[in-house]
Amino acid sequence: MLATALMAVSTLVSLAGLVLDDRLLGGQPIWGKPLKFSVSLLLYLPTWAWMLSLQRVPRRWTWWTATAIAVLTTLEVVLIVLQVIRGQASHFNQATPFDDGLFRLMGAMITVVWVLNMAQGVVLLRDRLPDRPMAWAIRGGIVLGSIGIGLAFLMTGPTPDQLHALQQNLPVEVRGAHSVGVPDGGPGMPLTGWSLTGGDLRIPHFIGIHAMQALPLLALLLTSAAARRPRLADPGVRTRLVLLGTGTYAGITGLVTWQALRGQSIVAPDAWTLLALGALVLATGLLAGRILRRTPEPVAEPVPLG
Repeated sequence: MLATALMAVSTLVSLAGLVLDDRLLGGQPIWGKPLKFSVSLLLYLPTWAWMLSLQRVPRRWTWWTATAIAVLTTLEVVLIVLQVIRGQASHFNQATPFDDGLFRLMGAMITVVWVLNMAQGVVLLRDRLPDRPMAWAIRGGIVLGSIGIGLAFLMTGPTPDQLHALQQNLPVEVRGAHSVGVPDGGPGMPLTGWSLTGGDLRIPHFIGIHAMQALPLLALLLTSAAARRPRLADPGVRTRLVLLGTGTYAGITGLVTWQALRGQSIVAPDAWTLLALGALVLATGLLAGRILRRTPEPVAEPVPLG
């Protein structure tokens, strides 16, 4: 939670930077990257703290690993801000040994965070929480969130042009890219900077990570709606809807990953992408309707003692 407070401060600093500093980096406002990282961690860190608080038996090692996650993610943002102050890119930058060393350090730190996230996730997956819908929402969020973090590694490999230069023993100042099929720094969406002309691997990375918020939020909304929809009062119905939501969310993550890897902008889907999206929406609607029409599970009558 201390790291969360620091991310709130970093968010305010980044917003001030956007207003007061008109420098651009890669065609985007230079303070955009620390802002996006700060806001993302402002969601991730308290969510993870809440999930860890649900453990039936507190474990000392999860406290230490959670502390490591907080320290490493905070240091990641500090290094990004340092590079902003220097006017240099924080990611994929190999222009100087110092820049290359910083990027390698950030890559190592986020790898450790990913491993620790999965290790803690295994503990949470095994815990039996009394609220079944929320338990499955948390489990789905942990699995998809870990996949989302892992999708970042798709950006670290050299692009075809960079690989060609490396094969020719030519100097390469940038290794890796967010975009697929187009150079980084082209026309992008407001705030996010996601490419408007080609694929962008930041999209599945972002969507996957934030399953940890989206799926528990779905469980909370279903519980809230139970007061108005008696059918949702059945925990079994809500659990099945959460599982369906998890499957749909996984499908969306897979769809935008496939779209990005084909070099296709999120705002210009082709017929295959639209067909896959339509099939996903149709299947979700049909299955949701079937779940809501299904006869509630009978409640066992209590057996009197004696």
